[in-house]
Amino acid sequence: MGLLSAYPVRAVVHAAGVLDDGTVESLSGERLAGVLRPKVDAAWYLHEVSRGLGVELDAFVLFSSVAGTLGTAGQANYAAANAFLDALVVRRRSEGLAGLSLAWGLWSGAEGMGGGLSVVDRARIARLGIAPLSDERALELFDAALVSGEPVLVPTGIDTTTLHDPHNPPHALLRSIARQAGPPAEAEPAPSFAHLPDKERHEALLALVRQDVAHVLGHASPRSVPVDRGLLQLGMDSLGAVELRNRLGTATGLRLPTTLVFDHPTVTALADYLAQATAPEEPTAALAPDESETAPQGRLDSATDDELFKLIDDLEG
Repeated sequence: MGLLSAYPVRAVVHAAGVLDDGTVESLSGERLAGVLRPKVDAAWYLHEVSRGLGVELDAFVLFSSVAGTLGTAGQANYAAANAFLDALVVRRRSEGLAGLSLAWGLWSGAEGMGGGLSVVDRARIARLGIAPLSDERALELFDAALVSGEPVLVPTGIDTTTLHDPHNPPHALLRSIARQAGPPAEAEPAPSFAHLPDKERHEALLALVRQDVAHVLGHASPRSVPVDRGLLQLGMDSLGAVELRNRLGTATGLRLPTTLVFDHPTVTALADYLAQATAPEEPTAALAPDESETAPQGRLDSATDDELFKLIDDLEG
């Protein structure tokens, strides 16, 4: 009697995974394959092998991730891998086979994939509204999921306070949860910097940059952020640089370059750049119109529709 005959397989649980986060532009075929292999390839092999056992499984459980549901920043490869797991289970269920995909949120324990996350990574996840699950709570959700009858579930903690942050709007898929948790706080209007004297404008922007850097890096207070130390040395990565650029753009109303943090790599340098960019324009002396021009730009900008039509007729004539 073979081993499988004596001890038939009744359940399969796939919980493997590898992280290799980065912006889409930085992902190579090798980095993509390294993340897909333990998720996509392994799950598909288990699917094929289990179908060939000749027995009906009681459970076929895949550990997916909320990254595939929300599309978390910097995890395009990991999100794709987990979305495959969710789709595989839906296919199995359509064929009458056992299947359950659990799109886990972050676990709070030091072990596992979450244990290797940096402070910056954890702060980024927290800003999504994802609260870490204790091991005990996660196992409770696992037990509940097994008897739910659903093919795909998202067992994760939710921080409704974060979802109501007016400066950090919730993900589209979490908005309904935010509405159920109560009305959001009203966002304060963005401050204007152009009217401030040079010194006060620079001080205000220095405080703004320091505050947003602390927010992105997960610091408890802006005072813990040195103003003349390189942001990359402080732990700022490419994802954080994009988030910081977006936050500063929203706060100042400026369209900021994608290389902002790399071109101005300290808090002071960023504040200097923003102070110059928000400075009021110097008035220019009015220029006498050039009578040789048929249609000076200044006149075109203020011309009425009738004047424009007459100008076109004159040019055609």
